[in-house]
Amino acid sequence: MTDYPGVAVTVDLVVLTVREDRLQALTVRRGEEPYVGRWALPGGFLRPEEDLPAAAGRELAEETGVSAGQVHLEQLGSYGAPDRDPRMRTVTVAYIALAADLPVPVAGTDAADARWQPVADLVDRPAEDPGSLAFDHAAILRDGVERARAKLEYTPLATAFCGREFTVGELRHVYEVVWDRPLDPRNFHRKVTGTTGFLEATGGTTARDGGRPARLYRAGAATSLHPPLLRAPV
Repeated sequence: MTDYPGVAVTVDLVVLTVREDRLQALTVRRGEEPYVGRWALPGGFLRPEEDLPAAAGRELAEETGVSAGQVHLEQLGSYGAPDRDPRMRTVTVAYIALAADLPVPVAGTDAADARWQPVADLVDRPAEDPGSLAFDHAAILRDGVERARAKLEYTPLATAFCGREFTVGELRHVYEVVWDRPLDPRNFHRKVTGTTGFLEATGGTTARDGGRPARLYRAGAATSLHPPLLRAPV
């Protein structure tokens, strides 16, 4: 029988939300080696009795206090470079979680701190920068951000960043923050209200955007957008 080398399996989480008008990711400061003191994505080792979605849900609940059923949670990809973890050969399966109004994080038992940080401050730091993310987490974060941006084009995922009821202006703000570009308000309103199943009017209004009362909407039944809401070139 062939003697295969041992490989550890972990899950890592790209948890994104819109806070303070910026797209932000949940990070934890490592409290132990390797990379003690460095910021990293939340995650941990797969337990013997778990499957991957259960491990991702457990880590999400431990780091945010939010259950998997309260957010959009999907598998992002797998990462297995031989030298990605100095402790041992480790393959990680990354998940992306998206939600509005996620709480201030509380560090888990093996972390020294936990906080939201703007993704723009994390993805472009050189690896030797002490503020850069540990392991290959900057690359995983970049992949997660691009996944979120792309899915906003073809699916109603942007509503996951909104509250239960929202205005078109609030939805547009999500697109502008995630895509990192301004959008024409009239053109955006015409597109999203004209896309079948994207939005469902609640019948209510609100003045929280300022100015005249704006109609309130909730997420519709559509799972994909036809036509897609494509990003214009920068």
